[in-house]
Amino acid sequence: MNDTKSGKRSLTDYQRIPEQSRSEVKMKYELFKEVVLLKDIPEKKLKKGDVATIVEHHPSTTSEDGYSLEVFNAVGDTVAVVTVTESEIETLKESEVFSVRSLEAA
Repeated sequence: MNDTKSGKRSLTDYQRIPEQSRSEVKMKYELFKEVVLLKDIPEKKLKKGDVATIVEHHPSTTSEDGYSLEVFNAVGDTVAVVTVTESEIETLKESEVFSVRSLEAA
């Protein structure tokens, strides 16, 4: 619809892209699953191989998807929350075992 006085179009004239629901977004990793860090994050004292839990997915149309992760100590207290790209994490494997280390500078 044109506004004949100004020549401007109203918003109703433009095609709108329907919002994609959360259930339709393709995620490589599921929320609340444990994953392994593939790189050190020294500012958070995290090392490659540390285990974290996915708490949020950050889809991107222009670059790699990201994930927010929560990292816990051995007794279940949160020690860090970080955001990483999809290529900086991987799933746990059946052949892997847990190890304990002191939380020191990475």
